[in-house]
Amino acid sequence: MILKDIPESIPRPQYLNRISPFIDKQLIKVLSGQRRVGKSYLLYQIMELIRTKQKKAPIIYINKEDLSYSSIKNFEDLNSYVQNLIQKGKKNYLFIDEIQDIKDFDKALRSLVLNADLDIYCTGSNADLLSADIAGNLSGRAIEIEVYSLNYPEFLTFHKFKNEDSSLEKYLQFGGLPYLKHLPLKQEIVFEYLKNIYSTVVFRDVINRFGVRNTVFLEQLILFLASNIGSMFSSKKISDFLKSQKVNIPPNQVQTYIGHLKSAFLIHQVQRYDIEGKRIFEIGQKYYFENLGIRNAIWGYRLQDAAKIMENVVYNHLTSRGYKVKEGVIGVDQEIDFIAEKSGEKIYLQVALSLTEQKTIDREFGNLMKINDNYPKYIICKQNFYTNSNEGIRVIDLRSFLSDF
Repeated sequence: MILKDIPESIPRPQYLNRISPFIDKQLIKVLSGQRRVGKSYLLYQIMELIRTKQKKAPIIYINKEDLSYSSIKNFEDLNSYVQNLIQKGKKNYLFIDEIQDIKDFDKALRSLVLNADLDIYCTGSNADLLSADIAGNLSGRAIEIEVYSLNYPEFLTFHKFKNEDSSLEKYLQFGGLPYLKHLPLKQEIVFEYLKNIYSTVVFRDVINRFGVRNTVFLEQLILFLASNIGSMFSSKKISDFLKSQKVNIPPNQVQTYIGHLKSAFLIHQVQRYDIEGKRIFEIGQKYYFENLGIRNAIWGYRLQDAAKIMENVVYNHLTSRGYKVKEGVIGVDQEIDFIAEKSGEKIYLQVALSLTEQKTIDREFGNLMKINDNYPKYIICKQNFYTNSNEGIRVIDLRSFLSDF
């Protein structure tokens, strides 16, 4: 349909600033990410930007989660629908929400993008499908921007919270799905909502899309990853552990299912990087959840998991700020939690729940001191520490890091 009324929403400038330079350019703009992270409302915000410049700009809108568009099943339906709505002699703007639900959508987009009077935007919740088309059939004609759950400053804005410890605790427990602003932040209410989102993601974007039959194993695998966020595992180690729990699945099947969970943006995989040898290890990865609230809803929010949750939230913050993140390895068994790179610059980060024991202080500072370059080095801790820096290594409390970094 031609959209006249645009729903109101809270702006997310970090994404709008990335998209703005590409408005009116003959490129397909793809917003990807897990369901319910706010992709649809970003489309509305882009529409608002366009309407501020062209008040009567024709906006063609398709939402594949709305049954009103159920007749658009494949690329031919999509092409025909859009062609019938294009207004000749004007710049038209096409917005397609959850485009992966249209079979062979790339064939229609390849044709539609040739029309200089059509500016195209779409969202999707399947990484493999979108990436394959963008790198292949749509190569050079599309850009992809991954959308994440709200980071901590956005969480404060959405909920109108002050930046204080109680707000941080709510963020660590409930995560950053935008719709939470409409709910009382009580565990029984929020977790019930998040469990339903989790079920939708798993059923629609994993089980249905990939034809997964062993759903019992899939659930066991997700719970295993939820209980071991930030731990290093290979597919074989995961397979061996599950065998000990009477779940007999070969390593290659484990890897396949993990790939499905990554494709649905439920989890992120972090590779290990040999700092001295400057190479990626082929075996052993860490896993983090895209949304901590979902992880906590299915596994539980437990005091003994505080360090894991903290590490996950630091990883999420770095990726939301555009960093590419790896785990660093020095020698045989010394680790750097995160090596984060952006725009040719690099930072090293260690994450520690507290720095009250000398053993922890020696390990966290000692590992960073072994890195022989001049890139910035940080230790992020949950509680305040007695100093802001030591040997050039900055110490930042978690709330300050999430607020200001």
